[in-house]
Amino acid sequence: MRLPLMPPIAPMLAKAVSSLPGSPGQAGGSGPGWSYEPKWDGFRSIIFRDGEDVEIGSRNGKPLTRYFPELVEALKANLPPRCVIDGEIILVGTSGDRLDFDALQQRIHPAASRVRLLAEETPASFIAFDLLALDDEDLTGRPLTERRAALERALAGSVAPIHLTAATDDRELAGQWFTRFEGAGLDGIVAKALDGTYQPDKRVMFKIKHERTADCVVAGYRVHTSGPDRVGSLLLGLYDDDGVLANVGVVGAFPMQRRRELFEELQPLVTAAADHPWTPTRQEEGTRTPRNAEGSRWSGGKDMSFTPLRPERVVEVKYDHMEGARFRHTAQFVRWREDRDPRSCTYEQLEEPVSYDLSEVLETGSR
Repeated sequence: MRLPLMPPIAPMLAKAVSSLPGSPGQAGGSGPGWSYEPKWDGFRSIIFRDGEDVEIGSRNGKPLTRYFPELVEALKANLPPRCVIDGEIILVGTSGDRLDFDALQQRIHPAASRVRLLAEETPASFIAFDLLALDDEDLTGRPLTERRAALERALAGSVAPIHLTAATDDRELAGQWFTRFEGAGLDGIVAKALDGTYQPDKRVMFKIKHERTADCVVAGYRVHTSGPDRVGSLLLGLYDDDGVLANVGVVGAFPMQRRRELFEELQPLVTAAADHPWTPTRQEEGTRTPRNAEGSRWSGGKDMSFTPLRPERVVEVKYDHMEGARFRHTAQFVRWREDRDPRSCTYEQLEEPVSYDLSEVLETGSR
């Protein structure tokens, strides 16, 4: 007999807000009680198990099963025989005390031999945070309180690498988690209504993420898909301790008219590729760059070439947190900083979260 929910199914989504819900005047403040959970930084996944058959679906419905053979075996050993569970695939860094999203991305590889090797060298973990079906019962219409209680029972005997996420209805404690858990690589808090049902592909949860600002050098741009005379995104740089301009990410959300204006404004700064530190020519000469601007397997076949600029303009951007030497997500434009010397835009300005042991975060969910 087939499960009541079979792949693919879209996960329930969250909308971004500036503060934790639960108080008057805030998002959802006048509504019911709330459950707060750490916001894990990994691959959102829905697990479908029917006996020996296990499927791992991604947020967009694509199968991830073949990339995580070690998780398939762990899920068989720890989940109920027939269930559908929403959660996150994460990867603990070699230090053992924080998440490593960069290493997790490397797990998506076309070669089966490489997949097997990475499964041994960088094994993943799964964090469960919602139970959508158990045996033949569809639980999506049940309130979160019932689904959470059922999930706790279902995973009562689970062991690593399968974990139950921490959850609390104490807003003050959630605020403490927001600050402390960032040091373990987590990127915020998710809030869910305690009486809420599971609504696939609907933004009925809230997410509160860390947000900071940095002054970055504009080192290039990519053109917009709508035409070669419009800026699609600006490439951002920061100087490291050795005075090397490192590529830290992009900023790209501009109105269409502003894209045209930016293109005109930046033309006087266009420079020869051979003179730019992020081009292959300079790299062959020995210029060290922590992260190349040419893209990766995650570019999806898109043209990742860029127009190099003399590093003379500075922009202030908002970002949530760093992943290695780069911004984890696309930054947001704040303003131009004509008063800043580009050489003063260094990594030293970035706020570093206090280190926090990831094992303590994982253990919080089992208490």
